[in-house]
Amino acid sequence: MTTQTDRVDHELIRAAAHVAATRCRGDNHTMAAAARVRGGGIITAVNAYHFTGGPCAELVLIGTAAAQGAYELDIIVAVGDRDRGVVPPCGRCRQVLLDYFPALEVIVGTKEGLRMVPVTDLLPEGYVWADHQLATEESTPLGTS
Repeated sequence: MTTQTDRVDHELIRAAAHVAATRCRGDNHTMAAAARVRGGGIITAVNAYHFTGGPCAELVLIGTAAAQGAYELDIIVAVGDRDRGVVPPCGRCRQVLLDYFPALEVIVGTKEGLRMVPVTDLLPEGYVWADHQLATEESTPLGTS
């Protein structure tokens, strides 16, 4: 069960919707994402669909944010083109977002309306990559004892 918060970042939704409406054209770019960075700024991105997989808008956004020196994201939302509205992240994106930003809030749309939920609630009992990495001093090369 996801936890609902009282506030929803409508400015962030509008930013993603604007990018979806103006930059998503054709089948290669059908989703836009926007994130609120620590300090208040907004970063946007679009997906890069390809029959081999291609990254979702949320994953492109992570790289775009890093390229701009923004390594702390507070809130993220994805919006579909053709007025599809807010779309929750796929399973792969949920896992990556959890690994990179475990305190992130995600805006999702439900039958009851829009709400912000912690990414941890979107992936209950999720695998946390950082929890399973061996510390350098604890690890030994394979075949040695």
